[in-house]
Amino acid sequence: MVSNVHAFHILVKTEDEAKDILKELESGSTFQRLAQMKSTCPSSKRGGDLGWFGRGQMVREFERVAFELQKGETSQPVKTQFGWHVIKVVDRR
Repeated sequence: MVSNVHAFHILVKTEDEAKDILKELESGSTFQRLAQMKSTCPSSKRGGDLGWFGRGQMVREFERVAFELQKGETSQPVKTQFGWHVIKVVDRR
């Protein structure tokens, strides 16, 4: 069972913004660059890097998706109390 993930994310206000980010990623934009330009989270300064985290450290909806993703996968938009996230898992352990 995976106990920690290393993830990046982009936080925006609306689902439409999150869907637009997914389209930009599909067109070749880099996750880190989009996070720096568009994310409203303080992690945007680090390209959206949240570092390693374990279970119980993030809000439930975010955690559920982050731990389901495989290394290198990017999520569909995820709604939490903070807004809409696009999550990318870069490693698992």
